[in-house]
Amino acid sequence: MNSNVQPLEWAVVGSDIGPLLLAATGEGLVTVVFHATTGRRDASLRQLKGRLGAEPVEDPAGRLAEPIRQLAAFFDGTLREFELPLDWSLSGGFNRQVLRELAAGVPYGTVVGYGDLADRVGSPGAAQAVGAAMGSNPLPIVVPCHRVVESGGGLGGFGGGLETKRQLLALEGVLPAPLF
Repeated sequence: MNSNVQPLEWAVVGSDIGPLLLAATGEGLVTVVFHATTGRRDASLRQLKGRLGAEPVEDPAGRLAEPIRQLAAFFDGTLREFELPLDWSLSGGFNRQVLRELAAGVPYGTVVGYGDLADRVGSPGAAQAVGAAMGSNPLPIVVPCHRVVESGGGLGGFGGGLETKRQLLALEGVLPAPLF
């Protein structure tokens, strides 16, 4: 293995919205993948290996211990802001700029419109590009793309599925919790 390649540790953890694949490098958490069934987990790990050039190693007790703890606290309602080192290597350019603004500027329990987020990064009229950035977010939940909604009040899209987005927004008190 190339000595410049960072080790890539991964784990699948249960959550209120289904199994999540977490992966981290020495820089920090690099990805969160929804619906991490065996097939999706394996495909995601192959893709990560190809993009990062590192062999994935299962190690939930290593550098993933803190992300796992913070995600559990988020889902039990005791954590409102993640404080984790993040590896942004799977995102770049405009997408990274938008995602960093989202992480820093849209707190728990609030939402922002695609157009408003475009304005915040100095690109008025780039709402569709912001939508594309949300779709490419390698760190959902931690970088809260579920908090980005349509200006008319619609949910917009979501890589984890609209039901997952509804559940996350209900957890944060933005939407009412389902009755059953």
